[in-house]
Amino acid sequence: APDMRRSAAERLLSKEVDLDDVQRAEMIEAAFSVLDDARFAPVFGPGSRAEVALTGTAPELPAGVKINGQIDRLVITPERVLVVDYKTNRPAPDHLKDVDPAYMTQLAVYAAVLRQLYPDRPVEAALVWTDGPKLMPVDSAILMQALDRPPID
Repeated sequence: APDMRRSAAERLLSKEVDLDDVQRAEMIEAAFSVLDDARFAPVFGPGSRAEVALTGTAPELPAGVKINGQIDRLVITPERVLVVDYKTNRPAPDHLKDVDPAYMTQLAVYAAVLRQLYPDRPVEAALVWTDGPKLMPVDSAILMQALDRPPID
């Protein structure tokens, strides 16, 4: 629950013996800068789930390709489906054109499979860069372009 998050973070980090109090406080503040940011609210709000297993295929994928992955964060509401992937690159890119193509392909594959599971609503995607932190929505046209790339290993 939101009112219990800070004490949970403090308990969790109190067990990290390699951190001093200043480092623990900095880590907690960085986490709460994301959790308390209105732009990220849907990612951690009602209908959201962490580390969701996803297995399947989609017509947009090359014939015979099936995925078995884990989505960092999935938001399912009656209006939409939002797939979110966390990335830790430092520094985080400022523009989608600078994002590693493998990350875009990963999101595109997840979105393609989710469209099969939820054909009645739009599937959206975003990257959350922990450096910043920042939320980077990824347009569906860019996701479709990512599927035109060779598959990732």
